[in-house]
Amino acid sequence: MASAAAWARPLGRANLAPIVRILLDYRPALVTRTGVGEYVHRLAEALVKVSAGRDTVTLFASSWKDRLAADVIPGAAVADVRLPARLLTSLWRRFQMPSIERLAGAGPWDIVQSSQPTLVPSRTGIRLTTVYDLDFLNHPERTQAEFTGRYAALARRDAEKTDHVIAISAYTAGEVEARLGVPRSRITVCRPGRPAWPVRMAPPPASLAYLLFVGTLEPRKNVAGLLDAYGRLVARNPQAPPLVLVGRTVAESAPVLAQLDHPPFAGRVQHRGYIPDQERAALYAGATALILPSFFEGFGLPVLEAMTVGVPVIASDRGALPEVLGDAGLLVSPDDPEELAAAMHRVSTEPRLAATLGARGARRSLIFDWTSSATTLREIYEALTAARRGPGSRTPA
Repeated sequence: MASAAAWARPLGRANLAPIVRILLDYRPALVTRTGVGEYVHRLAEALVKVSAGRDTVTLFASSWKDRLAADVIPGAAVADVRLPARLLTSLWRRFQMPSIERLAGAGPWDIVQSSQPTLVPSRTGIRLTTVYDLDFLNHPERTQAEFTGRYAALARRDAEKTDHVIAISAYTAGEVEARLGVPRSRITVCRPGRPAWPVRMAPPPASLAYLLFVGTLEPRKNVAGLLDAYGRLVARNPQAPPLVLVGRTVAESAPVLAQLDHPPFAGRVQHRGYIPDQERAALYAGATALILPSFFEGFGLPVLEAMTVGVPVIASDRGALPEVLGDAGLLVSPDDPEELAAAMHRVSTEPRLAATLGARGARRSLIFDWTSSATTLREIYEALTAARRGPGSRTPA
């Protein structure tokens, strides 16, 4: 597999940076910005800044009841369509219509970037897709209903049609090449950047500390395995920190939530639901460690958030998590609850180890930068647009 640096290498720059007319699919960030929504919003925000007025950036959203604020990202235009999101998604996936130009009543655009592996139909734009992970190909049984059934076939279909794929990690880029057959030359890595949060001054006192999980309570996140391991931890150390679960629920969350009312979890494990961005920094700052025992992650944004604050991380050794965490945390098998329990015990009882991991994470988080990723993305836009216009073509007015 190619290294992260190799995957992130841009295609090259034109001698003169053209004005690029860009449309970004902003739908995942419209209401609740979970991992994908946060990625879409922050990358769009950084892209507007690095374009420095050279480009036009339009954010597209579709909903029957929720409206996209005109000033959601200063400097970006908004194309807000009053149409149910599920209906539009169905039309685009099944019939590849209506075109974004007809729907938004605007354009033309040079670049039309989907926030999913499936395309946004466009008559004029160079079409890009975004891939976060391909776990729905490997394990449809632990995938949300939206990504089962025909979704895998649609992703393969649109992988052949897309002009370029944006992947959020080198691991995901390798999966796109291997599983979807997209040539390496048509894949670029744009990794998430760290949040603008300060490194905490000191870990919390033991009386206030807690172990933290952040993520949707879905099967892929292995919350059931986390509870198994936490039960073992409590049996070994009755003074173990409590466990806080943060994230929205899905239908498959019910069995996990039902366990919280019974020993050994009652009074020790708390589910707090979705926490918005402005409150998460304080949540991380009060944690003994972040635990992310997922069976699979295409990146693992909570790991980067924890590292930014200087919080020790225990994560599974699957997917892109080793790529993101490096030597800044403990990697464990998600299939071994005893190994996970032992890691939680070490971090919560060995202050020197916890301090070392926290410091390593804070240093490592510096390599993940939204401006750098947005710059790489804009270079890809320029290269693709220049190639279409051909040598000697004029920059549009």
